[in-house]
Parts: sequence; structure tokens; C-alpha cells
Amino acid sequence: MAHSVEIGKMRLGDGNFFLIAGPCVIESEDLVLKTAEQIARIAAAHRIPLIFKSSYDKANRTAIGSYRGIGMEEGLRILQKVRSEIGAPVLSDVHGPEEATAAAEVLDVLQIPAFLCRQTDLLVAAGKTGKGVNVKKGQFLAPWDMTNVVEKIESTGSRKIFLTERGASFGYNNLVSDMRSLVIMRRTGYPVIFDGTHSVQLPGGGGKVSSGQREFVLPLSRAAVAAGCDGLFLEVHPSPDQAPSDGPNMIDPTQLDQLLTQIGRILHAIDERGR
Repeated sequence: MAHSVEIGKMRLGDGNFFLIAGPCVIESEDLVLKTAEQIARIAAAHRIPLIFKSSYDKANRTAIGSYRGIGMEEGLRILQKVRSEIGAPVLSDVHGPEEATAAAEVLDVLQIPAFLCRQTDLLVAAGKTGKGVNVKKGQFLAPWDMTNVVEKIESTGSRKIFLTERGASFGYNNLVSDMRSLVIMRRTGYPVIFDGTHSVQLPGGGGKVSSGQREFVLPLSRAAVAAGCDGLFLEVHPSPDQAPSDGPNMIDPTQLDQLLTQIGRILHAIDERGR
């Protein structure tokens, strides 16, 4: 059993299932606030704690012309507004040690992108902030390799750690989800999250953009919950097909509501069986 981690007033993990959700990247203040309000309302209706996610910069994009985001300064201002108006903790990606320090002035959780999950200086800087640190497991790592990642963050005294499974590279432009990794990474003692939207991504599958298989988000997410993950990471957009980043693998609020209904039934069944 993974121990719980406190983020703001919330205690997550150790049986307290939670959700990280929001648009892939910040496009505008209006879209982020409206989407955050929708997601918060849906999560509250299902009694699931929410951490709102949206990236102010997506440094790892397929092509030079791909949309990266609104930038750190403006992005953090918008996320601070979400935090104060919606009341949800906020999360965004960080890419370097100096950035981690500055972003921690606003963010409740700093996310380490998958391709940076072994960057020691970044992990240590994130841990030193005292904020939550969510590390995406690299597509190139075995789940047991995340023990070394955890030890790097723990070296700072931090115990506010989450680990996120987002699929493993399997041939060209393809990812597969190994549910065993959720069980293996939980042995670190920290909450493990399943990334239901990036796990269906086809990296670079569209030539100059990544593609995705949105139709598999719900079944894979249900499987991960049944396998015992502590939370779900889902990128949610009001109009995924019009989104400038990760559109093919994002879901809309209606699909989120549907999925959380299904997850509630799975969690209830697991709880009943454990009595």
C-alpha cells in the first residue's frame, strides 16, 4: 500500500483515489478557467479530489512549428487564478532547475516530463522546493528503474512524490501499457498514477505531429483502476479535435463524467471485495 501524500488540504493515496486533469497546454485564460470549472464540478459530483493540470510550456514537441504554450510568466498567472477562483491545487511541467524554483512560487505540484525523468539536477531542484513532485516514467524505462528516480528526490528530504505510468515504447510511433508497472512502482511506497490519455498517444504518428487513439482512453483507464492505481491523469479539453496539442488523445468533459461514473463502480467493487 502506498502511503498518502498531502497536497494543500488534500491527503492523496493510501485509498484516497484522486484525479489530475486539464487541457494539455494553456491556450488562453478564458479556456483554462472555463475548463477548470467544468472539471472541478464533475470531480466534485463524483467526490474525487482534483489537481488541475495545464502546461504553460511544452518543450518536447514533435516539430519546430508546434504550439508550445503561452509561456511561463503568463501561464503561472493564469494557474494562480485557477487556484484562487476554482479552489483546486495546480500542476504544470517544469524543464530545468531554475524553472522549478520559480514555478514553485505558484504550483502545488511540479511535474517532471517523461523524457526528463532521469535528470538529476531537475529532480533534486524539484524536491528542494517542498512542493509535490509528479514524475512521468520515461517511455524508455522499466518500472523498477523508477526506484532510482525516487531516491534522487528523497535525497532532498522530500516525501511528496507521485509516479505516473504513461506507456512504454513498443516499436515505432507506438506505446503499450503494462499494468504490472503500476504494481511494481507502488512498491516504492508512493502513490502511482495512470496517464490514460498519453498512454494512447502515437508519438510522431502524424509526421510533424503526434497522433493518438482516443477510443482506448476509457478502457485502459478502467483497467488501471482495477489494477490498483491511486489516481488517474487525464488531459481534458472542451473541443479536443480543435486543440493545438495532443488533441487526438484528449477527452472532453462528457467523456470524463462517463469515465468517473464507471470508475466509481470499480472502486466500490474493490472496496466491497476487500471487506
